[in-house]
Amino acid sequence: MTDRRDQVAAGVRAVQDRIAAACAQVNRDPSDVMLLPVTKRFPASDAVLLAELGLVHLAENKDQEAGPKVQAVGELLPGVDVRWHMVGRLQRNKARSVARWASVVQSVDSPRLADALARAVDSALTAGDRNSPLDVLIQVSLDGDAQRGGCPIDEVAALADGVARKSELNLSGLMAVAPLGWPPDHAFDLLAKVFEQTRNDHPGATEMSAGMSSDLESAIAHGSTCVRVGTALLGDRPLTSP
Repeated sequence: MTDRRDQVAAGVRAVQDRIAAACAQVNRDPSDVMLLPVTKRFPASDAVLLAELGLVHLAENKDQEAGPKVQAVGELLPGVDVRWHMVGRLQRNKARSVARWASVVQSVDSPRLADALARAVDSALTAGDRNSPLDVLIQVSLDGDAQRGGCPIDEVAALADGVARKSELNLSGLMAVAPLGWPPDHAFDLLAKVFEQTRNDHPGATEMSAGMSSDLESAIAHGSTCVRVGTALLGDRPLTSP
């Protein structure tokens, strides 16, 4: 475990150095960019190490893996307020489960999903499974490819308005993944334009989640406030879930 702790700590330092260098290039404060580790297919023990290193915002892609991991981390770190983000594509039938463990859902891409999450949060609040509304980001489809998830750009404004009307949800901003084959600068420049309009309409929507291990520098140059990083922190993922 000591070796693994050293490996994770080295990964965190390396990514934090990349974030600091990218911010310096565009005169941004590194504290304005959150490093969000994505722990999918890594064990709960890695999530614990990250939290002990001060990274208490952690992300998962699938509800079926996240539920048991969130519980395990809570048992291993009692009293530590770890905030879990759902960053993967989410089906409506998983909303009730996700509402019990997620502090943030970054992948809201349709009115029907927003409705399902609002109902699930209401039930979770009533049952005492959570004590606050759910922060949500709208996932933007930059290329309009429905197979990859995300809300088409021309539908983002209406979805943002709908989310903002729900007391169970808090519209925090936008999220996107650079489409395959696109230059990251082109993708994140487009996202920044959509984000600016959304923030004009909803001043509280201040988060722009963009950038991963391979393209975080470009995302930061275009205003990202959250980079979602897995392999650059924790190494190559196991072939199967732990």
